[in-house]
Amino acid sequence: MSQRSVLIVDDSAMSRMVLSKIIADLHPDWKVEAAEHADAALALVANQSFDIFTIDFNMPGLNGLELAALLKPLFPYAKMALLTANVQATIKEKAQALDIQFIPKPITADNISAFIG
Repeated sequence: MSQRSVLIVDDSAMSRMVLSKIIADLHPDWKVEAAEHADAALALVANQSFDIFTIDFNMPGLNGLELAALLKPLFPYAKMALLTANVQATIKEKAQALDIQFIPKPITADNISAFIG
């Protein structure tokens, strides 16, 4: 597969590190960027294009669903996943309505591998 660009959006430094490591282990040639909240993510996408997004739900400022709703029109062909420990049916339904994958935390190499391919 060709080189891809991934944006990890999560307010947890540990989650960002775990995701970065999993993706680097699976695809060492991919470019991985990270943002600690939606505003930082929006600043990055203003100057860069991304193929894959992993977005935490609970963050300061905009939550993950709100951020995904802003990103979808900008990146209609990108793969997006909402990662959260908040596994309520309403959040899953909202993710489905936005056509983004729902991945429950804790993050595992298997569920990230299944998502990014």
